[in-house]
Amino acid sequence: MKVAIAGAGAIAFGMAAFLEQQGHAVTLWSPSGERTRALAEGAPLRAEGAVEGSFHPAVAASAEQLVVGAEAIVIALPAYGHKHVFDRIAPFVTAAQTVIVSSHASFGALYLSRLLAARGVVAPIVAWGTTLVSGRQVDAAQVRVNTVRKTIDLATVPAAASAKGLAVCRTLFGERFVDRGSLLAIALSNLNPQNHMGIALGNMTRMERGEAWSQGQNVTPKIGRLLEELDEERLAIAGALGLEVRTIFQHFHLSFHVPIGSVSQMNQEMHAAGNGGTGPATADSRYVTEDVPFGLVVTAKIGRLADRPAELHEAGVRIFSAMYGRDFAAENDLLAALDLDSMSLAELQKRCRDGYAAV
Repeated sequence: MKVAIAGAGAIAFGMAAFLEQQGHAVTLWSPSGERTRALAEGAPLRAEGAVEGSFHPAVAASAEQLVVGAEAIVIALPAYGHKHVFDRIAPFVTAAQTVIVSSHASFGALYLSRLLAARGVVAPIVAWGTTLVSGRQVDAAQVRVNTVRKTIDLATVPAAASAKGLAVCRTLFGERFVDRGSLLAIALSNLNPQNHMGIALGNMTRMERGEAWSQGQNVTPKIGRLLEELDEERLAIAGALGLEVRTIFQHFHLSFHVPIGSVSQMNQEMHAAGNGGTGPATADSRYVTEDVPFGLVVTAKIGRLADRPAELHEAGVRIFSAMYGRDFAAENDLLAALDLDSMSLAELQKRCRDGYAAV
């Protein structure tokens, strides 16, 4: 298939390498143009780790060039860039194409659905609960892939297009998907925000000092316990809404292929196996600047709608805002554009099922 990827960081590079290894034709687009400059000038994309090889994806110079002619369009960049990219690609997406958001955040699928509906277009928008790969970008044309996940939760908007959305994902990425049936379930399936909250709080001085440190090794028993308590809040919200989502224990087991134990024990196993990952070497990390406004804030809002307040999540938003001198709750441009605060739970559930109708 012809696959367009909006993004040019570690996740986009790792996904491009995986897809090309499977025989698909990939085009990458960096909204700024900077992160694909080396590839555009002829450098091969080199992947090491869980995906190995040298690849030559095409590079698009504009959103239009990326989208036109693609069969599937993948959004693979931090959540704080999603609205900008949705605005750029929406004029060119057709009903014959499938859009995949990897990973989904802040009901972005609803925002894109509304943009397309204004043009009279309804296209399957597939929201993933996590990314296909994890890893780090080594340089402008090289990525280290730490893991390729065996299982990914997804949901499609509108739900009537679920069969097509699931089929496209399986054609591209294999039999690794579980259709959770509801965008609300996917909104509560991304564990990165809660996990990164605990990791960043426990290791902020390492981040600020730019130290090189093992992430898995430093999920110590007390940090692991905090992550487990955060997970209990998320699961309580899902349960109140009648949604089935994976637990933090299933997440680490399925993503990093370690035996189920306490969260700290599982992270120590990851570290011993060499795939515990490297923690951020800067406080200007997506663990905070993306995951707080586009993750913790969203879980807290859903919790209030479901009458299951996520007190630890809300405390995390306030603590990070105090640490950074920023109002992270106000930085989510997707929630502001959707005016989520004015929606009732019933209205949000309907939108998550049906999206927006073409006008």
